Amino acid sequence: MTLPLSAVPETVPEIEPDAPEVLELPGEGPGLAAEGGDLAAADGAAAAGEATKPQVARWFAVQVASSCEKKVKATLEQRAVTLGVSNRILEIEIPQTPGVKLKKDGSRQSIEEKVFPGYVLVRMVLDEDTMMAVRSTPNVINFVGQEERRATGKARGHIRPRPLSRQEVDRIFKRAAEKKPVLKVDLTEGDQILVTAGPFKDFQGEVIEVSGERSKLKALLSIFGRETPVELEFSQISKQS
Repeated sequence: MTLPLSAVPETVPEIEPDAPEVLELPGEGPGLAAEGGDLAAADGAAAAGEATKPQVARWFAVQVASSCEKKVKATLEQRAVTLGVSNRILEIEIPQTPGVKLKKDGSRQSIEEKVFPGYVLVRMVLDEDTMMAVRSTPNVINFVGQEERRATGKARGHIRPRPLSRQEVDRIFKRAAEKKPVLKVDLTEGDQILVTAGPFKDFQGEVIEVSGERSKLKALLSIFGRETPVELEFSQISKQS
């Protein structure tokens, strides 16, 4: 049977898509309450200036000049307020783990070892204003992300910031929270040392290998007139000037 034309609807109603799910990281370290969501929407809105799309805060890694992590963190926190983006640049972290440094005189100094030297983590809503605030901060090199190559020429293209995944953020902060203190010593290959404890006490030698993770080193000691490699604990030696 053929239906009359008046019975056929003129348009088919559109089905509204489900709203994107917002994810939260477990609170197991500083700043772990990062929000998730549609990464493409957040990044695309920043590039196209589409203020109508909902944006969420994500963690981004920012490369900075050597030994300038703390300076960048303090400066960016001030600039976020001055530029009116402190509501979108939410957290700035330098993941660190405790360590102990053995000084030349044998004393020990508590230190903080950076998990990723040369990088600062920023939780932010990515848009033109926040990207400008980060990139124009002194001693900032660039975001970690994907390079968009130029169509012509050999010059480097624009770096598109890549947000860190939940797994990456979890792993970074868990590593900072759980890692045992590491004994560091101001020694390099070729340095002269004096053994201060153990069976080789009072022997002098030359460092040939340093293992910071194991808190040990290898040195050539003159034993019975022969150069013999010996493994020593950092706590068993002192550096000779």
